[in-house]
Amino acid sequence: MVYKTIAILLIAIFTVLLMTDYLPGIAEDKAETEQVYSSTRSLMDTTVTVSVISSNETKAGDSIEKAFERIEYIDGLMNNYDNSSELSMLNEQGHLNEANADIVYVINRSKYYSQSSQGAFDISILPILDLWKSKYSLDIPRDPTPEEINETLELVDYSAIRTEDGNITLGEGMMLTLGGVAKGYAVDLAIGSLIEDGVEAGFVNAGGDGRYIGLKQDATPWKIGLQNPDKTGEAVAVMDIKDMAVATSGNYERYFNDAARVSHIADPRTGCPAQSLISVTVISESAMDADAFATAIFVMGEEDGLEMAERLEGVECLIITADKRLVRSSGFSEYESSSEDNSQESS
Repeated sequence: MVYKTIAILLIAIFTVLLMTDYLPGIAEDKAETEQVYSSTRSLMDTTVTVSVISSNETKAGDSIEKAFERIEYIDGLMNNYDNSSELSMLNEQGHLNEANADIVYVINRSKYYSQSSQGAFDISILPILDLWKSKYSLDIPRDPTPEEINETLELVDYSAIRTEDGNITLGEGMMLTLGGVAKGYAVDLAIGSLIEDGVEAGFVNAGGDGRYIGLKQDATPWKIGLQNPDKTGEAVAVMDIKDMAVATSGNYERYFNDAARVSHIADPRTGCPAQSLISVTVISESAMDADAFATAIFVMGEEDGLEMAERLEGVECLIITADKRLVRSSGFSEYESSSEDNSQESS
């Protein structure tokens, strides 16, 4: 499935920096017995890495496998390019009786994101995304006409999604995409699995939607670097993250059409691509919140997006504007690394 293409995906590349220096005393003794165990797989149309710090290789491997099983489960449930998934059946039939509890929860939570962003985030945007994709798949690519956009916008309305007694019903002709939240939710479930298994430190990163628990072996937070939009030089920001999630939405390299450079992220309120920003990075407690709000702020633009971030509890953001200014929410700087050693692995 094409999560990045249809939904607003994460474009900036995050790099986890595993440091090798140990603290003296007890921390040093502990570090000598603990190792970093990691596994990377291709899932949800992206690269997913699960990493844990453990003194037991077998237990670490089992925990990592269980975490991947959670991600595969969400991929199978919410993949609208898999005809057997519940989401595909919902889109095909317009209703789903006795729906899986996870898909009901994600849809209801998505309606909260829509309400919080005044409609800038809307999982019923799939018809608009399909419209733009179809026009740029022509031999001579073109924008949809205003009439085509307005007609298709009649199918975009999160308030027409009904969830009651475990059943889901859509308005006539509506279709949903959960690409803006599914990866984040899968990351949250995978982290939950690690915690259930007693893992105290580690991370799950799905194409840049990452959630990080505990501290590294040297008892410092995980360092997450945000790629420079020019893809040159050092990261524009390095974040120190502990027990939080980070996600980025933007136009680093994903477009409906490379020649026209038309953003793949569309505004559900206008039906047109969002173009005013380069990227938005959000820090929050859950990966799904970070995923959705990064997209919402990107669509809303600098002023309205920043206002929403300030209003939401536990949400901080870093906006890169079209003219490459860095705009931070009031609490974002608390997460920025103050270390002089912010060198990063190549990505």
